[in-house]
Amino acid sequence: MYENEIYSNSETNTSGGGSPYFDYTTYPTGTPGGNGGGAAPQGKKPREKKPGGGLFRKVILSVSLGLCFGLFAGLGFYAVQLGTGQAAQTESGNAQDPGNDPEKPASLPDSSPVISNQITYVKNDIKDVVKEVMPAMVSIINNYTSVSRDLWGQTYSVPGVGSGSGIIVGETEEELLLVTNNHVVENATSLEVTFIDGSTAEASIKGQDSDMDLAVISVPLGNLSDETRNAITIATLGDSDALELGDPVIAIGNALGYGQSVTDGIISALNRVIELEDGSRGTFIQTNAAINPGNSGGALLNIKGEVIGINSNKIGDTKVEGMGYAIPISAASPIIAELMERQTRVKVADNEMGYMGITMQNITDQYAELFNAPQGALVYSVEKGSAADQAGILQRDIIVKLDGQRIYSREELKSALQYYRAGETVTVTVQRVVNGEYETFDLEVILGVRPDGIE
Repeated sequence: MYENEIYSNSETNTSGGGSPYFDYTTYPTGTPGGNGGGAAPQGKKPREKKPGGGLFRKVILSVSLGLCFGLFAGLGFYAVQLGTGQAAQTESGNAQDPGNDPEKPASLPDSSPVISNQITYVKNDIKDVVKEVMPAMVSIINNYTSVSRDLWGQTYSVPGVGSGSGIIVGETEEELLLVTNNHVVENATSLEVTFIDGSTAEASIKGQDSDMDLAVISVPLGNLSDETRNAITIATLGDSDALELGDPVIAIGNALGYGQSVTDGIISALNRVIELEDGSRGTFIQTNAAINPGNSGGALLNIKGEVIGINSNKIGDTKVEGMGYAIPISAASPIIAELMERQTRVKVADNEMGYMGITMQNITDQYAELFNAPQGALVYSVEKGSAADQAGILQRDIIVKLDGQRIYSREELKSALQYYRAGETVTVTVQRVVNGEYETFDLEVILGVRPDGIE
């Protein structure tokens, strides 16, 4: 095969009468003239390629590459449009139809692209949900008395004020019923509830469950104005078992005692097992919605406005951020229903107060450490034939609950008994040593008549 072949059809042969010819003469690669370095034949000067032909091919090549690039770029842009739903909108008639009035603007799509639609849906619904459910939310002020010890082990009472939140969950012919955390209302000497219209009313404890940290309180309907009754609503309880990670949630409560405030977030974890202050363990919903002091007893809501949890700041931790907890409503609902059926407790007259027939002592820190004993009211002695004796309460039993209310001292037990009349039946929970270990016993006590001169 030869290189540098030259084909020419642009010249005429002067010796041939002017007819065109093709010069097929070849020159092998080598010194000028070819043929082993000899001179080139006379009259057959080799023709050089015209520069115009090469430029033309370059232009054609550049145009071809540009067309290819444009084609692929167009395909890529269409793929992006298709992925975000824009191409679908164009095909469905969102762009202006040439057959319609050219002055009429193209109609907007029924829904935004998927991602934007999700964000808009959540943000808009928070505002709507808050408006709908806020009338079912209340603030609670607890005027309470706590028991403290001095350096010599003597106990004394200390008054205090706490704030929390509550949710209106029911109504009877006589009462408005609200649920909250037990620790929001425990040791209360009085409870004050503030409604959405700013009005306040005194509330009473109807039932408590310290294990689940739940309590139901009531407000007599006769103590509410018509304006307040028209302003409030009853919350709808949802299904916390249907929750999934990432579900949007809203927390409402009396944060820091300033009044109702709203935070939002997502479900961070489900069935989170947490150890509580008293050493017990519970299962909770975890959320990144801010739950601060005062939020306890307030509502954790789903995007439909249904209560799916009862917030509890008691299990929060100041060392972490974005980790709040709530009692799952599916676990709480049966307990709330049972507490709502109990008799509302108001203080009774001294001469009507029930009597157990025991003497009590407090559990000292040394006693608790030495015997691994729980906090409660230690039964020092039991009167023979008394209500406690007939119920089976024994000396050295430790009373830890009265009708579900957690008892930590003899003073708390005496305070709780102020709400029970003689002849009533109460459930007394005691811790008793059996084979070297404390076991729990629930005993039904029919309260007796308090003798004269007995506090």
